[in-house]
Amino acid sequence: MLEDGEKVTIPKLMSRTGLSRGFFYKNQIVRREFERALEQQAGMVDPKRYIGDLVLKSRIELLEQQVRDLKRENEGLIKKNKSLEKALNKKELSMIKNL
Repeated sequence: MLEDGEKVTIPKLMSRTGLSRGFFYKNQIVRREFERALEQQAGMVDPKRYIGDLVLKSRIELLEQQVRDLKRENEGLIKKNKSLEKALNKKELSMIKNL
């Protein structure tokens, strides 16, 4: 499992060997080897997690870009709304004066 870069876990060892969970915990020699394998894997990067992290980072960048674009669009719409409100107020004033 170590050579393949696969994470060593008790359930995986149970399914591969057919031995019970208790065997891996109660047998001191096996337990030490299991813990040694875990220590060796501590520095290894799980490829699935690494790929998942890359996908998430990419998704975050895309969403941040969308937020920037939407903020820019919102600012433009706010300006347009203000100018239309001013034009409407001017028109209302001119209509009132004509009465």
